[in-house]
Amino acid sequence: MYKQLIPVLLMTTLTTHAQEDPFLWLENVDGEKALEWVNQQNAATTNALTQQPEYQRIYEDTLKILNSKERIAYPGIRGNFAYNFWQDETYPRGVWRRTELNKYLAGKPEWEDLIDFSELSEQEGENWSFKGVEVLKPGFDICLVKLSRGGGDAVVVREFDINKKAFVEGGFKLPEAKTRVAWLNRNTLLVGTDFGERSMTDSGYPRIVKKWKRGILLKDAEVIYEGKKSDVSVGAYVQHTAGRKYVLISRGITFYETEYRALKGGKLIKLDLPKDAEVSGIFKNHLLVQPKKEWKVAGKTLSAGSLVALNYDQLLQGKHEVKILFQPSERESLGSVSSTENQVLVNVFKGGRYDELFSHTFENETWKKEQVKTPEHGTLSMISADDFSDRFFLTYESMLTPRTLYFSDAMHSELTKAKSLPAFFDAEKYRVEFQEAVSKDGTKIPYTVVLSKTAKLDGSNPTLLYGYGGFEISLQPHYSPVMGTCWLAEGGIYVVANIRGGGEFGPKWHQAAQKENKQRSYDDFIAVSEDLIQRGYCTHKTLGIQGGSNGGLLVGAVTMQRPDLYNAVVCAVPLLDMKRFNKLLAGASWMGEYGNPDLPEEWAYISKYSPYQNLSKDRKYPKIFFKTSTRDDRVHPGHARKMAAKMESYGQPFFYYENTEGGHGAGVTNEQRAMMDSLGYAYLLMMLK
Repeated sequence: MYKQLIPVLLMTTLTTHAQEDPFLWLENVDGEKALEWVNQQNAATTNALTQQPEYQRIYEDTLKILNSKERIAYPGIRGNFAYNFWQDETYPRGVWRRTELNKYLAGKPEWEDLIDFSELSEQEGENWSFKGVEVLKPGFDICLVKLSRGGGDAVVVREFDINKKAFVEGGFKLPEAKTRVAWLNRNTLLVGTDFGERSMTDSGYPRIVKKWKRGILLKDAEVIYEGKKSDVSVGAYVQHTAGRKYVLISRGITFYETEYRALKGGKLIKLDLPKDAEVSGIFKNHLLVQPKKEWKVAGKTLSAGSLVALNYDQLLQGKHEVKILFQPSERESLGSVSSTENQVLVNVFKGGRYDELFSHTFENETWKKEQVKTPEHGTLSMISADDFSDRFFLTYESMLTPRTLYFSDAMHSELTKAKSLPAFFDAEKYRVEFQEAVSKDGTKIPYTVVLSKTAKLDGSNPTLLYGYGGFEISLQPHYSPVMGTCWLAEGGIYVVANIRGGGEFGPKWHQAAQKENKQRSYDDFIAVSEDLIQRGYCTHKTLGIQGGSNGGLLVGAVTMQRPDLYNAVVCAVPLLDMKRFNKLLAGASWMGEYGNPDLPEEWAYISKYSPYQNLSKDRKYPKIFFKTSTRDDRVHPGHARKMAAKMESYGQPFFYYENTEGGHGAGVTNEQRAMMDSLGYAYLLMMLK
């Protein structure tokens, strides 16, 4: 079940800060003056960085990798077909396609194109980007296609007949909004969207769920549930299993607090769960729940970050019949949770280094657990699991091991290799090292280093340190052909820091750097930076850092606090003005992570690290490279725009590039992604070599 986005207080009129902000005009996303400024900055940056000697080779190598026919076509299991979204030079905006599953497994797929989005964009005069589908189960013959203009989160929803390969004339259709939609049955949807006045939360997400029957006008559809305007979001979730259909309504109060209600017999029944608990799906009449804080229930004490199975029908009666499937130790955490018809597949992240996979079964009123035999010491990612059989696909990879796709078609069966990425770079030239830094408060912070086997620890190596540290998101080892080809091959060192705020060691690791403790994320990252220098991997002149979104805030904050440590900073789709983040787009939903800047007691700690407010005209900073997107409707491009403009007014050097498409990602087409990556690597090599 998707993790709910969540909270905010009422949006206010411009604050005194906003009125005094000389760069507020840059928050006007499509304003003529703002776009003129953006175009000037884009031209200056591309003129400088595309002239770097490495740029053209990096661009060509990156585009070749992104368009490679040898990439894995990741399959989604639906009935007897494998579905896939694919992009290359033939399909620049991508194609949604399918092939028979047995032919896919035999390595001889015969792809049937369902929607060519480049062709659709040309026909309709729109720059469509594919944002996924909701397929009706168990028939798998019709679906709801989500289309985004330019890659943003807001989508247009249209009903599509899969067998006819055509949109359904007079079928379900929803206008552009941050819509949540699910099939209740063939002729009924559960919809959360922009229904008009006061139907959205302050965070810009739906707060009303309606039951919309075919042939009825959307405005006349029955209201099933209505949340509060100050909530983050409200949405419906429908899970079809081989034995039963389940319907849940979620009310996201804050980013980390949710209420769940079951829809049964036309009535809503509130589930007696902690507000911090996250629902991970339903299996054999058991609700799978992850409490994020200690929970005492049914005579048991459940640790934060556990996974438990609760008898669904008993829960609807207010009773708790609990089975513990996983409880974390100090150095492990719960990863993904998936289910097939007869097993719950639980991914466990061990020591911040690698994954293990466990299968839980429920037969004859008894739960059993068995470890699934997988390749060792790498990252396991579930790609697709089938509710109507025991078929599933997962991938294995490590920092130097190309990703491999595995398949299983029965409980406890051996995994079968389905497809492997080629070795896009020579991994034999490199080694992986695991280190720990000691943060300001004495906490040990693990980090991973990838470097040449011949590298000398004399400080001369161009080193790129990556971090995130927020929202309980874990950074795990992964194989990056672009990083290997464009950075390691140039003599670079790549480092990933597992700082607090992430989820590498469970909810406590995240909560240790939340709200008033957010500075710990930055202390951890600074500690890793200093440790890299002390160990001789680099010096401050050869150390660069990179982060995006919350990671953009991370690198922005540490650069303001310790500009002496870094000589290059890639700050992508960042939050930077933390005084106004809750006024911009989805920003209000993140106050559960950062706090509310409108409250003086909370602004007191936010103000100490907010990059926009802490920029000084008198300090010397590295030449930061800001990257963002005009069509990012999650993190407002105004953050990066205003920070760059303020630096410009202070006479501080910087690079700035804003893609016109791409949403919160790097781009819509592979050409756009290749350009964004190549500008970044050309900048890093220019600054650090």
